[in-house]
Amino acid sequence: MKTERKELARGLLVERVAFRGHPLVLALHPTTIEITTEGHLTRKGDCIVGVSAEKGCAGLSEEVKRALANSESSVVIRISVGGESFELKASGDPRLTLAHPHDMVIRKSDFVSERTLAVRADAAAKDIPREMVRMLKNPDSTGYLEVEVQPPD
Repeated sequence: MKTERKELARGLLVERVAFRGHPLVLALHPTTIEITTEGHLTRKGDCIVGVSAEKGCAGLSEEVKRALANSESSVVIRISVGGESFELKASGDPRLTLAHPHDMVIRKSDFVSERTLAVRADAAAKDIPREMVRMLKNPDSTGYLEVEVQPPD
């Protein structure tokens, strides 16, 4: 698994984080989506869609962190596995610390903690297509969370 980061035209920043599937991925949470560097998962983690991620929020590049800490930044998050992809839109927020070493949580609400990657998302774990969830249940599958941040002009 290899993390990729690139800067595209007009300041668009993209960071891609690989993670693994797990048999207990449920993807039923109505307000959040999470990936974690931890290798284990329980049924209580119904927002978690991937384990053994390459990094948590703290491992993101400084450029991406700065862009996410701006409420005017638009954020597109893409989760992909096995040729399938799910995309959602979210927002940055100046309260984001992006300090958690293990977790990345995307939230529909405005709640912020050190685990929060983005807020005001237009989708949550329960919205991920069930075919993708079946693939994410396979511990041999590799998924990707791609964070695309467009800072304001």
